[in-house]
Amino acid sequence: MTRPGAWGRIACVWAIAFAVPHFHWGMGGGRGLAVSAGPLAEERPLWFVAVGLWGVGVLCLAGGVLGWLLAGPRHRGPAGWVIRALGWCACAVLSLRGIAVEVLLLIDTSGRVVDVSPEQRLWTLLLWNPWFLVGGLAFGLAAWRFRPSERGGTGRRADPSVP
Repeated sequence: MTRPGAWGRIACVWAIAFAVPHFHWGMGGGRGLAVSAGPLAEERPLWFVAVGLWGVGVLCLAGGVLGWLLAGPRHRGPAGWVIRALGWCACAVLSLRGIAVEVLLLIDTSGRVVDVSPEQRLWTLLLWNPWFLVGGLAFGLAAWRFRPSERGGTGRRADPSVP
């Protein structure tokens, strides 16, 4: 069995690791961006840099904080339930994104020419979508293991193997 908070720490590290390339790209770095963003990597419109790179990076840092909270001492009352609910929301969004894009790329439902290069499709299928699924799994397991305290103290149980 994992130690209490281990999945929250894994979710935290996952989110921060995902923030790093977005900030790198936001500062003008290009390594790996072309296979991720296609033509937007070349054009770099302001909305893409602000929302798609810096915005996603900040959102990832917020996810890192959420992972840290899911790993830490249990919070009392409504705060604990909000943290757990946000963990489940992160799990759902990341998992849905990974599965939906994977399925759409595999079955090619568009029926028309899409602006996705074969290299971009390959990297999305083999790297990005599985990466989203790993994040969804980490946040889901962290939320599942997180139990808000209904009484005083940290709410941790004596037996760490009990969820």
